[in-house]
Amino acid sequence: MTAARIRIEFAHWADISAQAERAYPRECCGLLVGTRDPGGDVTVTRVVPSPNVARHGGFDRFEVDPQVRFDLMRELRSGAEDIVGHYHSHPDHPAKPSQTDLDLAFEPDLAWLITAVMKSDKGGSAGKTRAWKLNRDTGAIQALDLIVVE
Repeated sequence: MTAARIRIEFAHWADISAQAERAYPRECCGLLVGTRDPGGDVTVTRVVPSPNVARHGGFDRFEVDPQVRFDLMRELRSGAEDIVGHYHSHPDHPAKPSQTDLDLAFEPDLAWLITAVMKSDKGGSAGKTRAWKLNRDTGAIQALDLIVVE
């Protein structure tokens, strides 16, 4: 099932942007909780931050803490919500998957939100956020429509 759109409330989008700015010059990361409709569209209902446990300091890659994911999977086991994606930031790079992201990608059912963060007087300043999904059949990355709702 291929998601065409991902909906996220402004407050969740703003939370991800703030996390990205705080983490700069490292990548922030976390999980997106929500639902998928029968047409494949994703609605994010919650953002779950994670420490970036990537080796080499997390300056050019991310890894969600496995314990955060395990605990969240256990919590969601009996409910209607599921892990529908993950997010991370790209310090001083655009909001599109890097070659490292593509090399390490392995979950085609999850949406990706990537926020660009650029150097500013205050440290990092969050820029554009874009949504992506890995095509299960081809392994190619495809852009999703990102809809931020009030």
